[in-house]
Amino acid sequence: MPFPLPVPGQVIRYSYLWRSEYRRGQEEGTKDRPCVVVLLLTDEEGDRVVTVLPVTHTPPSDPLLAVEIPHVTKRRLGLDDERSWVVLTEANRFTWPGPDLCMARPGDPSSVLYGELPGRLLLQIRDRFLAAISAGNAAFVPRTQ
Repeated sequence: MPFPLPVPGQVIRYSYLWRSEYRRGQEEGTKDRPCVVVLLLTDEEGDRVVTVLPVTHTPPSDPLLAVEIPHVTKRRLGLDDERSWVVLTEANRFTWPGPDLCMARPGDPSSVLYGELPGRLLLQIRDRFLAAISAGNAAFVPRTQ
């Protein structure tokens, strides 16, 4: 069974590498976490390159640099009941499917998906992420393939 095709707005299980971890010399994330597929590109070789933003329970120091996921959306995705935010200040970019996708059920590639965000929420996240990039408030964390 192949991995599902990536689509902007999907929330996936992914071993996210934080910028602070990368700066300490790590090449792998320490745990899998929900991440939002915010951008999807096709490179010159025809590979799908996705950009993901991490989801965290840690409240943002600047509310303009994160978007809270509504409780009803978290429940629909099967996430916990704690408050969560999509971080807009950093992103991982990788070729799909990458080695850091995490299956909830071994041998079932479809289990990397929690589900999809509502369109309006995705647009808010995407637009605020692009604004953070333009303002110099966001960075891409290099990932090895």
